[in-house]
Amino acid sequence: MGSRLKEKQALTKVPTVLASVLDVPEGEVLVEPADEPDFDVFIRATRHIFALAVLSNASIGLLADRTERLVAAVIQLRRKVVPLVAVPFMTEIGRRTCAEAKVSWFDLSGNAHIVAPGLRIIVDGRPNRFRSPGRPASIFAPKSARVVRWLLENECSVLTQREMARATDMTEAFVSRIVARLEHESYIVRQRTGGIRVRNPQLLLDAWRSEYRFDKHTLVQGHVAARSGDALARFVGDTLGAASIEHAATGLAAAWQMTHFAAFRIATFFLADTPNSELRSKLGFREETRGANLWLVIPNDAGVFHGARMWDNLHCVHPVQAYVDLKAHPERAEEAAGRLRSERLTWKLHG
Repeated sequence: MGSRLKEKQALTKVPTVLASVLDVPEGEVLVEPADEPDFDVFIRATRHIFALAVLSNASIGLLADRTERLVAAVIQLRRKVVPLVAVPFMTEIGRRTCAEAKVSWFDLSGNAHIVAPGLRIIVDGRPNRFRSPGRPASIFAPKSARVVRWLLENECSVLTQREMARATDMTEAFVSRIVARLEHESYIVRQRTGGIRVRNPQLLLDAWRSEYRFDKHTLVQGHVAARSGDALARFVGDTLGAASIEHAATGLAAAWQMTHFAAFRIATFFLADTPNSELRSKLGFREETRGANLWLVIPNDAGVFHGARMWDNLHCVHPVQAYVDLKAHPERAEEAAGRLRSERLTWKLHG
């Protein structure tokens, strides 16, 4: 995500960029004021009228909320107006969000997907012109993600910031900053009592997964003799448990325990500490990447263990953690993620 332009600043760039995207003279892109709370201006161009909403960034939470309100506003106009969104740079998940809402978009970096009667403009591949070296910390960074994870694990509850701070072992001040950003980006709603809950759990999960980097953990790959992935996972789980080593299965092994879908070869376990020689010996672990069937992962934040519990005699991470971890796994990981989501991550929407 690029630097966060102010909406008013971004709006001044609209005529020039949109004229280039539409391949018309800038003088033929006419901006007209709109007395509407859910979009910023009307744009007249190519014999069409667009209702334009300008966002300072393409956060999926903001984008989903704004496109929903934009579409509703256009319907209320009862005239032929095309809903259109502009952002500094449109992310892949942002593109999917606009496609699902059937809203056209362009970004100030020069990319676009604008569809209207007699008009189809697709421009792709332009780099993000607003990326800055001093990128602000993401609300999905490892430590910040403790709040996101906790919200998803407890989405049926109205939570206070103090409760979240205690549950995630973070200061109230830190949690307050993350909650403020989540609220600003329309991921959460605040109750009159001051408690908060997730507005759209599926959307928040998508946003987290889009930014999640499994490769930021420390990964030790190796091989352990086993007749199947399930047998391997149970052997490793039993061995770690007997040695009183904090651990939790994730990825394909965890998804199998939770859904019994998609047999697997590679078993993945989070460990609180780097495996020592004694543990490697007990496992019969031979470190190598080629042909590896066991991934031992030292997490970049202990939050991965939050919500872990026994699933069919194997200690596993919470389903939301397993789901994001599957993003980086081979074999039938995407299919397993889909099944895990449909069976274990079914949530209601909260307005």
